Amino acid sequence: MNKGIITTYVLVFGAIFLIMLAGLLGFILLQLRQSDQKVAWNESLEIAEAGVNYYRWCLNNGVEVNCQLQKDYFDPAGNKIGKFSLEITSTQACGQTIQKKIIATGQTDKFPNIKRKMSVLYARTSVAKYSYILNDNVWVGEDHEIRGPYHSNGGIRMDGENQSLVTSSKQEWVCTASFGCGPKGFPGKGWGLGQCGDPCHLEDKQCICPGVFTTTNNSNPDLFSFPVPPFDFTGLTVDLAQIKTLTQPYPQKYYWPPVTNLDSNGRGYHLKFLNDGKFEVWIITGLSPTYTYSLEENWHYDYFTITNEYRYGNPISIDPSCSLIFFEDNLWPEGVVKGKVTVASANLINPNLDTDVVLPGNINYTVLDGSDGLTLIGERNVLIGPQSPNQMELRGIFVAQKGRFSRNHYPNNIREKLEIYGSIISNGRVGTQWISGSQVVSGYLKRESYFDSNLVYDPPLFTPFIEPEFRILNWEEL
Repeated sequence: MNKGIITTYVLVFGAIFLIMLAGLLGFILLQLRQSDQKVAWNESLEIAEAGVNYYRWCLNNGVEVNCQLQKDYFDPAGNKIGKFSLEITSTQACGQTIQKKIIATGQTDKFPNIKRKMSVLYARTSVAKYSYILNDNVWVGEDHEIRGPYHSNGGIRMDGENQSLVTSSKQEWVCTASFGCGPKGFPGKGWGLGQCGDPCHLEDKQCICPGVFTTTNNSNPDLFSFPVPPFDFTGLTVDLAQIKTLTQPYPQKYYWPPVTNLDSNGRGYHLKFLNDGKFEVWIITGLSPTYTYSLEENWHYDYFTITNEYRYGNPISIDPSCSLIFFEDNLWPEGVVKGKVTVASANLINPNLDTDVVLPGNINYTVLDGSDGLTLIGERNVLIGPQSPNQMELRGIFVAQKGRFSRNHYPNNIREKLEIYGSIISNGRVGTQWISGSQVVSGYLKRESYFDSNLVYDPPLFTPFIEPEFRILNWEEL
């Protein structure tokens, strides 16, 4: 009897022990599996990220066509542990890639049902990142407020207010009379007659100044940086011939020949943007002279004021699939831009003749959410005309490829305020205010410049890029 009870106890407790052991082992195995699945969960995301980096390498090295959309993934020891797959969506126009959206899915071989998916948006950084990019020395007046990075390959006298970096490629430079140094000096500040105050110094009768310096309390010297690597203005040059080639199949619509081809009395084109996404082209047949001065041409007459013109044809819709307009002559643009568009003025027929862009009036957008944008390219100069508004507003990226962005010195021609929302890219010295003694004698009394963050990564077509490589703009897990 006792032996039977003992045997029963042994069997009962043995069964209980086995059940508990099986449960414990099952729990341990479950934990191990969950741990493996957690590792696989993390590895799947790493594999997806590897897929994104792989395509980025293809994108920046020009081998997209050879990029595999499915590829095995190996660990550092060379063991295959999973794979990734890619879905690519491109934003393109006129053969140009503006942005790339990449969706990458990663999975491990051990747990192929555990997948992680991520979406990445790639784009390049355009010149719209800067308020100004210049290739010459410059003097920023104390009335000027700058909101956005400011760079010059030359020296900078920054007497205005800066809220962002001001960078120069010069360690030091010769500040001459036209910048308030040298023989004429700084009016009212005791600088002159060859004298040169701190932080500059005299050397062989020349005023040698730091790459960026100021003579006022307006600016923030903590944001001055010099020397920095120069911008390659050759690299920033827009391919005007390509724009012409893309527009030539659409004569008197998106391509406009030398104006005398259409009217022997033509003097240039007047482009008027309409707020419904269309534009008008007017042929200018009369221009009046204005006596003026510029550093490049000294005293002379320019012919920028329109006195006679007529509209050529009906309003034309901007082509959203390839929004380019090319004028093979001087151009006067103004109006309200709807959508994104690039306008170029250049004479590619006669290599000895460069065109100018004259800004007679305001240029605005219909909305300010990034849907609208203008890139305006002048083969030589982009100049504000003598009859410009008293309070002028310009929106866009303005590129003066061989010349300058400025307003000439028109005697007794003073305007109140100039606001620029966008970027100025100028090969030559910029200037929209002229001073004699300590008085403003021509140009705008108050100036404000703001860079347009909406156009940094999504600018109009053929806007120059400051970085050749695509970078990540947006990352999210799906």
